[in-house]
Amino acid sequence: MKALLPLIAALPLSSFLLLNSSPPAPKYAVEDIPASLREGAHAVLRADDEVVTIKSPGRLVHTVHRVITVLDAAGDNFGRHSVGYDALNTVSYLRGAVYDASGRLLHQLRAAEVHDQGMGDAGGSFMTDVRVRYADLRQPQGPYTVEFDYEIVSDNTLFYPDWQPQEEEGLAVQSATLRVSTPTTLPLRYQERQLPGGTTVAHTTAGNQEIYQWQLANLPALDDEEVAPPLAYTSPAVVLAPAAFEVQGHKGTAASWQSFGQWNYELNAGRDQLPPAILAKVAALVKDAPDARTRAQRIYSMLQGSTRYISVQLGLGGWQTFPASSVAGNGYGDCKALSNYTKALLAAAGVPSYVALVGAGSDRPDLRPDFPSSQFNHAILCVPMAQAGRPDTLWLECTSQTNPFGYMGSFTGNRHALLLTPQGGQLVATPRYGAAENRQVRRIDLFLDAVGGATATARTLRTGQEQDFYSQLLHELGPAEQKKYVTDRLRLPTFTLTKFNLAATPASPTPGVVETLGLSLPGFAVPSGKRVFINANLLSRLPALPTQVGERQAAVWLPRASLHADTVRLHLPAGFRAETLPVAVQFSTDYGTYACQYQSLPDGTVQYTRRLELKRAQLPRTAYAGYLDFRRKISIADKAQAVLLKTES
Repeated sequence: MKALLPLIAALPLSSFLLLNSSPPAPKYAVEDIPASLREGAHAVLRADDEVVTIKSPGRLVHTVHRVITVLDAAGDNFGRHSVGYDALNTVSYLRGAVYDASGRLLHQLRAAEVHDQGMGDAGGSFMTDVRVRYADLRQPQGPYTVEFDYEIVSDNTLFYPDWQPQEEEGLAVQSATLRVSTPTTLPLRYQERQLPGGTTVAHTTAGNQEIYQWQLANLPALDDEEVAPPLAYTSPAVVLAPAAFEVQGHKGTAASWQSFGQWNYELNAGRDQLPPAILAKVAALVKDAPDARTRAQRIYSMLQGSTRYISVQLGLGGWQTFPASSVAGNGYGDCKALSNYTKALLAAAGVPSYVALVGAGSDRPDLRPDFPSSQFNHAILCVPMAQAGRPDTLWLECTSQTNPFGYMGSFTGNRHALLLTPQGGQLVATPRYGAAENRQVRRIDLFLDAVGGATATARTLRTGQEQDFYSQLLHELGPAEQKKYVTDRLRLPTFTLTKFNLAATPASPTPGVVETLGLSLPGFAVPSGKRVFINANLLSRLPALPTQVGERQAAVWLPRASLHADTVRLHLPAGFRAETLPVAVQFSTDYGTYACQYQSLPDGTVQYTRRLELKRAQLPRTAYAGYLDFRRKISIADKAQAVLLKTES
């Protein structure tokens, strides 16, 4: 017995308890989830209990207890969890456990199973102290339940945690709570979004602390619906933001856009000094430029030819730029540094400009203008040719070596940005791109032969946001990879791509990319007796959408206006003529306009024209039935066939 005592003393407390107690009682059994929450869900959030404790203007603590039952393979992503941290945010702990369907403990997460990885470990252009701590408790099959607990101590109070328990479609919520404690001297700013009717904040005072509490329960899973808004506009959320904050000794306030912009401006003031050699280079470059726009264009060309982008996230480096002299010497910088450097170059050329903060991303929703806070992830440059925000204002993307001069596109266009001026922040609109700019104009010549084969040449000009992705293909992939990408996405039954080319159009107010295709189409329109049935809409058919199952949940968001115009010329083989052509179709709705027409031309060819203009709109969910009908009518018209007749010889 004495020999066993040292061994027992060396065991961890958890092992000692297991030796001296019965197995833990089951919890989180799947059968305890209401059937209404399991319906249509891939996972159920059993508990999401979050506590935000604001200690001072420069520190807060965020603790989370999170339990999710994974019902099927589509919800497996919830079986793992990651927590990011950096020089200003420390992870105190990350714990976890996994349970079977009946709620019995399967495994307690061990310290050795919590992995740590830097964001730059996988390579790429990064200078960052951002790391992630993560654990994976996924099981071979569901259902199973994972439980995670973690705490983050943050010395970056520019960002308060947001609370959006229903973070994905297919996730139901059984219970979620948020508790925020803040000193009475640091009033909490918050915005409630999409909360269920009757949900109210419980606000109490305890000594010198203000306590705010929210609770959500029994939220069915949201469907992934067509043309729905981003989840940020459909799922219940409470967004938090500071009034006063402090980051590494730099104090500020986010109570208004003006004050938030003032903090950013002052943080970067005095970092725009250029070396004498660069100043001389600028003077020589613009000495004969006739106007400010030409000077700006030459400076932008100089920038693109002499710098490259890297991501810098080192402590305060997420907001404070490298000096312009550093970019001049090194030839690289992040979005802030390159925008600041370009601003300094333009100033040397006598062209004033302002750095602007923006929430960038082709799928990112616009910021909420009514809630001043840090809603940004990128910096660009605004060059007022007259008054900031007017159509003649220039906007420059300083991180791209290929972006056309003055073009924002899908990444930063059609949204708000915050100008950083000596007087503080000013919220303005970036360039708006509508159907006049976002165009796809296609001309096809289709040559039929007498046995049903065909060849075609297709020239497609895409401009504005319609060309954004193809511009990426052009600049980032080689010709063979470009060709493979386009080939894989041509919706044609049997074809051979005999010619392919992508080319940028000459500089114009709206950039464009021209795609040229040559196609061989064996068996394209095989004769049926003396007749040939042919659909001239070779590349632009728009499919109908599936019928809505159940009641529509989300509003209807059409995110981009565009114009698609097609002209197809059918060159008939000898001995054939058009017998029957589909009737012309034309209609106009709240969602857009459509028109198509077949015509027999004097030279014996048949011409098909199609014009589809889509509107940018945000409509109530009741409008979805009309949108379904709009798409159905287009699909029917796009499938209409012409009938060709072989004449007697």
